[in-house]
Amino acid sequence: MSEFDFDFDLFVVGAGSGGVRAARIAAAHGARVAVAEEHKVGGTCVIRGCVPKKLLVYGSHFAEDLDDAAMFGWDVPQKRFDWAVLRDNVLAEVERLEGLYGETLTNHKVTVFKERVILTGPNQLSLASGRSVTAGKILIAVGARAALPEIEGQEHVITSNEVFHLDQLPKRVVIAGGGYIANEFAGIFHQFGSHVTIVNRSDTILRGYDEQIVDRLVKISVAKGIDFRFNAGFAAIEKREDGSLLCRMKGTQDIEADQVLFAIGRLPNTEEMGLRELGVELTERGAIKIDADFRSSIPSIFAVGDVTDRIQLTPVAIREGQAFADTQFGGKPTHVDYGCVPSSCFSHPPIGLVGLTESQAKNKLGVVRTYTSDFRPMKNVLAGRNERSLYKLVVDDGSDEVVGIHMIGPDAPEILQGAAVAVKAKLKKADFDATIALHPTMAEELVLMR
Repeated sequence: MSEFDFDFDLFVVGAGSGGVRAARIAAAHGARVAVAEEHKVGGTCVIRGCVPKKLLVYGSHFAEDLDDAAMFGWDVPQKRFDWAVLRDNVLAEVERLEGLYGETLTNHKVTVFKERVILTGPNQLSLASGRSVTAGKILIAVGARAALPEIEGQEHVITSNEVFHLDQLPKRVVIAGGGYIANEFAGIFHQFGSHVTIVNRSDTILRGYDEQIVDRLVKISVAKGIDFRFNAGFAAIEKREDGSLLCRMKGTQDIEADQVLFAIGRLPNTEEMGLRELGVELTERGAIKIDADFRSSIPSIFAVGDVTDRIQLTPVAIREGQAFADTQFGGKPTHVDYGCVPSSCFSHPPIGLVGLTESQAKNKLGVVRTYTSDFRPMKNVLAGRNERSLYKLVVDDGSDEVVGIHMIGPDAPEILQGAAVAVKAKLKKADFDATIALHPTMAEELVLMR
């Protein structure tokens, strides 16, 4: 069968960040492209992930900002938070963004099927409506879903998906998990006035982050009033007559709550898609195994983004979608470099990082030097707030190359993006030292460490 015998050159399953980028770029290269999405165009990040969550982060920051305003001469007679107003405004923004993503596909003449599909062959798909379509290449970009515990009372918990639709703000929130999603929502709910308890099965949160930075976050969070239960787990969750929840715990005392949020990881969305039946090779967690060109064990089927369970970050999925389209339809073979991916945790305060942690650098390079700046931001000084920021450079002692930057403090992710360029470019500590500081800023600490 020739390429002209197929209905489409490319059929993308999933209209998230990676899928939309791949579809748009492939269409721009002249390919006949279709996309199937059973939920909303935009995927996890836009609809129920990083975008609406960041808007909640912005909203939560006003709690302390309004308190601090008095020391800067502002009279704020009443501080009252209305959850429904923020929730509805965030959902309206999500709806607007979904429309823009849809317009992007339409403007590039991409055919959109708003329904579920199942793969029935290496080049064939069956739509929920009953229609069968064929494609020269199939790209799986269906992302991942929140994992849930197998415990009694599982039906009483929520995931990050449901947070954006809560009818009211819970007074007591228990959050299961120690990753970035758990810590971000801990900060959000705490600033909105909820009492927050984080339950983690080990004694380590934010695994893979620099230990000094994580330790600082824990200390700040505890000082704010967030409760941590380490080395603990859930035996069962009971719903009481008044609607409250009782968490029967293992390794710690039982906890009463109004809402229980599980953020214990995300699993690839490969179930009931026909992949196993076709012989597409999957990992134990259900991720699609791919090569450097995103090709699965079946030559005509590819995958990008969270469904491959490598680096579950939106910008990575976008970069993969672009590389796939350029390679397969643009005549520009492209591989993604995963060696220096910046990331952040929008906790309160936020964390930004790029490159190797101190322990990772020691294991990989041997002898390293570290430089730290532990300071109280100027705004906190005048506001009478004792919270301190911490910046850290990890340097290869042999080459003087800055191999890692780790930060916790106000606007750390915003500052980190520019600093990530320096790590990616393999600049040396001497280059940082030779850069004149921009004063007065927090970012200037990056070039003042000696």
